[in-house]
Amino acid sequence: MDKKNALRAGAVATGTTLMMLLMSSPAFALVRDDGDDPGSSGLSVVETLGLFVVAPIVLFAVIAGLVMVMDRSKKRA
Repeated sequence: MDKKNALRAGAVATGTTLMMLLMSSPAFALVRDDGDDPGSSGLSVVETLGLFVVAPIVLFAVIAGLVMVMDRSKKRA
């Protein structure tokens, strides 16, 4: 019975993945759409790392710090 469930779960996961890949194929299009205005220049490497690596880490640290500071489950001395 466990093999049947594993095969069924694998088939569902594979089918879902394939459908998502097929549905996202327009995202790889090279032709510009009407109203597409990409701007004059892209982000530099430093700006990209700051936006997608440093900013989430800083945001996580701030939220974790606030949770630790405002934790009221500690015993009072």
